[in-house]
Order: sequence, then structure tokens, then C-alpha cells
Amino acid sequence: MNPARVRRDRLARLQDLPNIGQAMFRDLNLLDIRTPADLIGRDAYALYEELCMRTGMRQDPCVLDVFLSVTRFMAGDPAQPWWAYTTERKRSMAELTMASPLPPPVATSRTST
Repeated sequence: MNPARVRRDRLARLQDLPNIGQAMFRDLNLLDIRTPADLIGRDAYALYEELCMRTGMRQDPCVLDVFLSVTRFMAGDPAQPWWAYTTERKRSMAELTMASPLPPPVATSRTST
């Protein structure tokens, strides 16, 4: 739903949340999230990783922005468009990459025959 139309007193369905359309509704259902209340206390980054694992593919990073928008909304923040979280997501992902860089490649030895 468009964040400007969201009403906290009417949160019966997932589609009543900001930024949740049919595709995100299906993604949330894959994560066993059926009601807005199921998002209370959930971590957006963990939801994103779990969705990637369950689908067997890396999801568009904008999905993480939507997860940030709905988990924050359910924690009491105002409704925001998903792109309001893009800068935060990029910064967080960059910090994670800096904190745990990829290990160096493993050298392999060749044997001659």
C-alpha cells in the first residue's frame, strides 16, 4: 500500500502495510509471515537473508528496503516509502563488507605428470 494511505488502526492484512503489494505479499508468505503482527520484533536483514535462502537466489536489494520499511513501521516509526531506506541499506551493507572482507583465494598446487 502507498505509505500515505496507511492507517495504523486498520492493519488487518499484510497489504495494509506500507509498500506491500502482491509480490511482497508472496515473499512474506514464503517467510511464514501472515499478519502485520508477525513482523513485530523481526530483523529486516535476517528476513532478507532467509528469503534469499528459501528462494535459492539473491533477491533485489530493494526487497531489503521494503523489509526495513515494514519492520520499522511495526516498531512504531512513521510510514515511509521503501526508497527512504536505500541510503541506510547501502551504508549498512558497505559496513558489513568492510567488517568481514572476503578471504583471500586459496592457492592450489599443480602436480606434473
